[in-house]
Amino acid sequence: MSKPTSHLRKATLGGLLVALGIVYGDIGTSPLYTFAAIVRGQPIQELLVVGGASLIIWTLTMQTTIKYVVLTLRADNKGEGGIFSLYALIRRHAKWAVIFAMIGGAGLLADGLITPPISVTSAIEGLGLPQGDTVKIVLFIITSLFVIQQFGTEWIGRFFGPIMCIWFLMMALVGLPHLLKDPSVLRAFNPYYGLKLLYVYPKGFLILGAVFLCTTGAEALYSDLGHCGRANIRFSWIYVKTCLILSYLGQSAWLLSHKGEIISENISPFYAIMPGWFLPFGIVIATAATIIASQALISGSYTLVSEAMRLNLWPKLKINYPTEEKGQLYVPGINLLLFIGCVSAVLLFQRSSAMEAAYGITITVCMLMTSFLFAVYLYAHRVKPIWIGLYLVVYLTIEFSFLFSNLVKFVHGGYFSIFVGGLLFLVMYVWYKSRKIRNRYVEFVRLEDYLPLLQELSNDQSIPKYATHLVYLTSANHPREIEHKIIYSIFNKKPKRADIYWFVHVDVLDDPYTCEYVVDTIIPNEVIRIEFRLGFRVEQRINLMFRKVVEDMVQNREVNITSRYESLSKNNVVGDFRFIVIEKFLSHENDLPIYERLMMRGYFLLKKISLSEERGFGLDPSYVTVEKFPLVIAPVTNLNLKRVYEQEKTT
Repeated sequence: MSKPTSHLRKATLGGLLVALGIVYGDIGTSPLYTFAAIVRGQPIQELLVVGGASLIIWTLTMQTTIKYVVLTLRADNKGEGGIFSLYALIRRHAKWAVIFAMIGGAGLLADGLITPPISVTSAIEGLGLPQGDTVKIVLFIITSLFVIQQFGTEWIGRFFGPIMCIWFLMMALVGLPHLLKDPSVLRAFNPYYGLKLLYVYPKGFLILGAVFLCTTGAEALYSDLGHCGRANIRFSWIYVKTCLILSYLGQSAWLLSHKGEIISENISPFYAIMPGWFLPFGIVIATAATIIASQALISGSYTLVSEAMRLNLWPKLKINYPTEEKGQLYVPGINLLLFIGCVSAVLLFQRSSAMEAAYGITITVCMLMTSFLFAVYLYAHRVKPIWIGLYLVVYLTIEFSFLFSNLVKFVHGGYFSIFVGGLLFLVMYVWYKSRKIRNRYVEFVRLEDYLPLLQELSNDQSIPKYATHLVYLTSANHPREIEHKIIYSIFNKKPKRADIYWFVHVDVLDDPYTCEYVVDTIIPNEVIRIEFRLGFRVEQRINLMFRKVVEDMVQNREVNITSRYESLSKNNVVGDFRFIVIEKFLSHENDLPIYERLMMRGYFLLKKISLSEERGFGLDPSYVTVEKFPLVIAPVTNLNLKRVYEQEKTT
């Protein structure tokens, strides 16, 4: 059954609080550093401040409000959002779009290596401590955050909503008095000033790289659709956007009171607008908000990778479920990867101002990929081409402008996120492409051709019985086909006599939470095929699922699983089950082109650090036998070998 989607259609007070705590961490902490990045190193001028505020307001409107809150949230996959959910919605119509999903997913993961360092560092810098002490505190907070992931965050998650509600309210209340002192900053609502800044101000176009920091969390907003629901996100965004704009306008008013000055790198406009007596409280609340923002992004990374694994876009990794809360998961491998990346970013850049250069490029790429995928979604839903074209013209213009302005940061730190994002994309691409190469050469045979032989083998008393129930995992989509290697395993490698042969197939569906199965009794009590139809967010616990299917079949009298051994049968003892997992290795008998050879070598290298097949499918190792099977993709055809006879040798 699919997950109900009724929670998408109505907003509740509890749902609004959850949305505040989960969805807006990244975008909600951006006022800490966005305006500082815009004015850094430049004399304060009216055009710079008012134009910068105008660009922020219209970026939040066009990019976050219209693109994501109004449009993209419509593309829900049975209540779930995110770039992989969007891809799953359209892959039947455009399988080639997988490249966009992989690039976007890699960009979103790379962003997860920068968000915690820049957010937490921006908050702690408000203390005005020496740089070395700031780095130590940031490293302590980040390390603690990653250590507690393994124990689950359900116990602190209940505080996220109230804390973020206080955070946004604080931003609004601190910014409002400065706005009232200088209401002239309200001119920023006129897009004219933003456009004038881009075209008139020296190197004004490059300011877009700093402006983009205000909307970096918009992609996460879509990813959290399944946790909060569309209505809750839309209603809570009204409150969040109001508070954000009041904070930015308050900072603008304060900056205008310092015309002609160059704001020191150690002074943050966000903290400067706070009353002196409130500053310690503001820093504490800001630190709590940045920790929540980091936690939300870490959890989102786990979900993103788990989706990629189910869609066969990422090597299978161990997933733990530390609590019984739905959606709460922990991926140790990704936790370690993110931790190393975050610590490296802190040690490499030290200051939040330096981290800004590494921040934004990969998430811009991710937003571009979402635009392409959403356009395909609109096409699949028969939206008029003129509207699809208008959407692409508007958002490709906006996002490519942000991308080009961000690329200037490459030499100043952007190389870090591009390198990480490229590496993550390479992992996905190698895994996906190598599976395509491998599947191209998988040989399937008709199962019905081997049914008489299976029956004869099952009744052949001269061969020792291998197991009462022999279970194979098959990748054959057609119920009447089977891999040749399975037939080879049963008859040739070592004849495996069993009373009942089970063939189990797992079909990963585009619906996120579908969990159903189909039984095909090919020969009653002798050959049975089971197909599990699982959504891409469902944990593949095949051992437990298979046991439940067998119990249901026994209850319905569809199969007799009692042992066939005479002594055990008369006492109604259940027969033994044995799973056979075929583990493939790249045979030396291959003559692949260089490109495919590199792909396959990369695939088997990734296989070494990924979960084994039995653990990936959730099988109990005590019931599993692993067989090695050579993978011959491109057999060597030109073997320069000549036979020499004895008489030829003597002559």
